[in-house]
Amino acid sequence: MKIFSGTSNRPLAQAICDNIGIPLSNCTIDAFPDGETFVKINENVRGEDVFIVQSTCPPTNHHLMEMFIMMDALKRSSARRITGVMPFYGYARQDRKDQPRVPITAKLVANLIVASGADRVLTMDLHAQQIQGFFDIPVDHLYASPVTFAYLKKKNLKDLVVVSPDVGGLKMAHAYSQMLSADLAIVAKRRKSASEVETMAVIGEIDGKNVLLVDDLTETAGTLATAAAVLKKNGAKQILATVSHAILNDLGIDRLKKSAIDELITTDTVPRPAIDGLRITTLSVAGLLGEAIKRIHNNASVTSLFEFKGGRTS
Repeated sequence: MKIFSGTSNRPLAQAICDNIGIPLSNCTIDAFPDGETFVKINENVRGEDVFIVQSTCPPTNHHLMEMFIMMDALKRSSARRITGVMPFYGYARQDRKDQPRVPITAKLVANLIVASGADRVLTMDLHAQQIQGFFDIPVDHLYASPVTFAYLKKKNLKDLVVVSPDVGGLKMAHAYSQMLSADLAIVAKRRKSASEVETMAVIGEIDGKNVLLVDDLTETAGTLATAAAVLKKNGAKQILATVSHAILNDLGIDRLKKSAIDELITTDTVPRPAIDGLRITTLSVAGLLGEAIKRIHNNASVTSLFEFKGGRTS
């Protein structure tokens, strides 16, 4: 077994290798003067079970193309099996035609991954779980919730209500509420644009309660900040938010600093520098991904990695 890393999240790839107890394999990734990506595999991979760790976070197109080229290089080097380990799957929000004459880019990316030579995919907390069906190869879909639950359990929060900031995240919020033995609420919203949302109402009792907002990803933090403001107005005490993928841009950082959110809990599926004036707790999913890679390599079941209290974590 060999694990290679693209340039998107090398620290996570190294942490996965440290967890498994093998060295990170060596490859050269460089750019030609015109910006084209050059890849060279510096180890013999003939007949090997190969894993490529690459989060398709911004710059998304560059990281995707880099992964495609790495897969092609490994395929032409006679690797026995190639698994794309994508802690964050870019373009996942474009999973359907929600208006006329638009693409289903999540499906296009799936086609390109397969065409590049991938034999299977390992990913985490997809924005839309039906994306697994866009592939004609096996997809192992993990959840960050066991890692987050272990952290939240130590905080021992009383009078906790788990809140979904929209209807689409209700299933994930329900899973968290079961794990934490907490009540469930939802914030109804209407999206104005890609970066703005209009909140309408809170469904559930949150007055005098501690609140945990649950979402799969945030970029501009419009949904989280707006939901937190409404929850605070309705009597919420401490407000925490947990997101698997915090792909924060400048607008998102500014909104979070001004928001009513006391702590943002996220994971290292995407890299992010330290941000002054913002309380962010970053939990590592390296152990979870490392265990999944070991089981895939040994043809063992990964089901137990997302089962909890006799049920699924999401």
